Amino acid sequence: MKTKQHSASQLFEINHLLQQALFAAVILLCLFSIISPPIALLLGVVLVNVFGNPFAAFNRKAITSLLQFSVIGLGFGMNAHSAVSAGREGFILTVFSIFSTLIFGLLLGKWLQTDKKTSHLISCGTAICGGSAIAAIAPVIKSDENQTSIALGVIFILNSIGLFVFPFIGHQLDLSQKDFGLWCAIAIHDTSSVVGAANKYGAEALQVATTVKLARALWIIPISLLTAFLFNNKSRSVGARIKIPYFIGLFIVAMLVNTYIPAIGAFTTPIVNIAKIGLTITLFLIGATLNFTTLKAVGVRPLLQGVLLWIFIAVLALSSIIYMS
Repeated sequence: MKTKQHSASQLFEINHLLQQALFAAVILLCLFSIISPPIALLLGVVLVNVFGNPFAAFNRKAITSLLQFSVIGLGFGMNAHSAVSAGREGFILTVFSIFSTLIFGLLLGKWLQTDKKTSHLISCGTAICGGSAIAAIAPVIKSDENQTSIALGVIFILNSIGLFVFPFIGHQLDLSQKDFGLWCAIAIHDTSSVVGAANKYGAEALQVATTVKLARALWIIPISLLTAFLFNNKSRSVGARIKIPYFIGLFIVAMLVNTYIPAIGAFTTPIVNIAKIGLTITLFLIGATLNFTTLKAVGVRPLLQGVLLWIFIAVLALSSIIYMS
């Protein structure tokens, strides 16, 4: 009996070491820029479903920290004047798309009879900035772990698909760098895939997409307050529970430093390159969250709501951009 237990323990340990080795190998490939962000994400999906994730307990925290670090680093490669211009042009479309998506999400949720809190989380994740918006809104509406996990699952699945689909559509429609950057900033859920898709499309697309997406992320604050009102949450602690994306301030500082302090020029390229590596690793870790258990837990109705809402915002944004051009 003891021999069998010992053998099982050894087998488990070998399997765990194999998992760690495979994850380390992919991260090394990312560090040396041997694989692209989309391939990194795909490898994460494959590894977690075939071998499992040995770092599952730390995955989500690592994703958040790496993404914030990468976004701040990308700021050192951007010009403040161009960013202000891009943000100004995308402002009206941002406001219109956020509120139209939230309204359509509310109607879809009622039609599909999706759980009210899950429906609202999916709508906010689609309208603003994916997982970050869900993480900010969840404590405001006091959603339980299951409701939050389902919403995150829907957003991460579609977010990952967007990283592959959007650049392909952009090239097929021959969108300009500026138009593609604006489109993916509005229609792709998470900042990670927005930056990944835009970076694949081109340098100008990356600058426009990052600026517009981060400006969009600031809408977490007013939408959180509106949510508290709609869900009749009159607690005085609502403001304390709203997670403000402070890293956006550091991104702006990095951009201003790059624009107004020429002496920093010798360091900006290495910083931006490191930030892009960080983004690639982030996408690999996001892929490593998408196992079959997550997919099964999502359910048909929340996933259908997420898909329909995503198609709505993507078509609305693209039509508006083409019309304005």
